[in-house]
Amino acid sequence: MFYRYLRMLLPLIYVLLLLPVCARAESLTPEQMLAAEPALELEEPLSAGEAAGPSYAREAWIDQILSLAKELYDDAGGRPQRAQYAGDIYICKNFTVHLFRETCSGFRMAAFPDTPLVIPNNQTKADCAPYVYGVEWQDVPAEEGNPFYAAASFRYDDTLSSEENRENARAFLREVRRGDYFQMAANYYYGVGAHSMIFIADYDPDTDSVRWTDSNMKGKSVNGERYAYVQYDAVKEIDWFVDAFCRKKYGATLYRLRDDIIFAP
Repeated sequence: MFYRYLRMLLPLIYVLLLLPVCARAESLTPEQMLAAEPALELEEPLSAGEAAGPSYAREAWIDQILSLAKELYDDAGGRPQRAQYAGDIYICKNFTVHLFRETCSGFRMAAFPDTPLVIPNNQTKADCAPYVYGVEWQDVPAEEGNPFYAAASFRYDDTLSSEENRENARAFLREVRRGDYFQMAANYYYGVGAHSMIFIADYDPDTDSVRWTDSNMKGKSVNGERYAYVQYDAVKEIDWFVDAFCRKKYGATLYRLRDDIIFAP
């Protein structure tokens, strides 16, 4: 019995030893000590929902998106995949949309937990004016299921010099974070027009480079049909992208998942 009471009193004794001397001067009776015991109990452990907060769910979703991209890249095995028809997932934006749609059902926004998530289409050519088609997505409100926001954007500014525009484009690309969706209108080594991709790592200041996954940046024609190569862990210095979209009437946008991503109820 003595040891049972001793075990019960040890937590309180430990707390009392931590108090300043003046606070310990007034002694307690054994009855008072026992009465105080419930106050020393630990709080209830976090529920699964509390332990897996918004930031955890957001990172888990990004992990799923990139894992699927890696799986599709591995499955392709370096072989080009058909990217000719509307339903082909290996067409530029179709690829990034496919990664979103295959993984989004398990997630929601905390602000709109009952709303299924959607990814916006590219903005229409008319609504991109005075810039060319491909610089941005349609502006779908979060309450309608869009979990992205424009974290940064670049539009060529005719009132600035060429070098000032290039420096602004570099600053824009230094904002790249893992999981960002990237939409650009560009004239690049492999083609001209709109292109979509997903960055798989933060901008690397040590190498001044970014890493990404995409499809159809590179491709070829097979029997009159377009075939695309899937890329994963592709890497370029940011000036490669600056050369591509830092042109009059061209630009690019970084889309980032909101911080309040949660697991679907």
